[in-house]
Amino acid sequence: MADKEKKKKKHKDHNLKEDHAHFKPCSAVKGIRFGGQFIVKSFTVRRAAPLELLRLLAIPPSIQTLSPSFPFPSTTTYLPTNFTILAHHAWHTLTLGLGTKKSKVILFVFETESMKSAIDQLWPPVLPLGDVNKKLIRALTGCELARFKFRKGCLTFYLYAVRRLGASGFTRADDLRAILAAVVALKDFLDHTAMLALPSQKSITFQPPVAMAH
Repeated sequence: MADKEKKKKKHKDHNLKEDHAHFKPCSAVKGIRFGGQFIVKSFTVRRAAPLELLRLLAIPPSIQTLSPSFPFPSTTTYLPTNFTILAHHAWHTLTLGLGTKKSKVILFVFETESMKSAIDQLWPPVLPLGDVNKKLIRALTGCELARFKFRKGCLTFYLYAVRRLGASGFTRADDLRAILAAVVALKDFLDHTAMLALPSQKSITFQPPVAMAH
């Protein structure tokens, strides 16, 4: 088991070092995947408020005091809506445990705050997961993206670094590195329905009591 964990960690570390350079045009980069459960495409995601990103990554809000602006000012995040959280739970129950319980989180780290601001005005605040590839990722014409994917229990993180087509380097590399490190450090989140059931939850890594009835 220890050897398996070491190999897994080594693979993640390799991804952090190597995949950063793999920028591709928006038409060529991989989008989010659904497997064979197409009903998930109708589930929705919403644009998150800045502080929700800190909660998502389990980063203390006090980190803001270290920066004159928000820690990740060029980052846009889409989280599962309440409908999606409940729909996943219902789908899993209706299919007698065969339906997926995994929700998707999509993060975009843009090379500048102005690029983020311009794109945010064009992108809808809420949309079905089935439209993410077409209306968000493929709509970034004139840009190239680097894609990262992490599975964390019932959440799958898709992170895209976005820069102008033909640009060299990535001006928000520090932000990208910090977000990637935070996602890797997250513990697997076992039951995201707790986000609705327990208002006192402070972090997405919260684990409900083992004896909780379902």
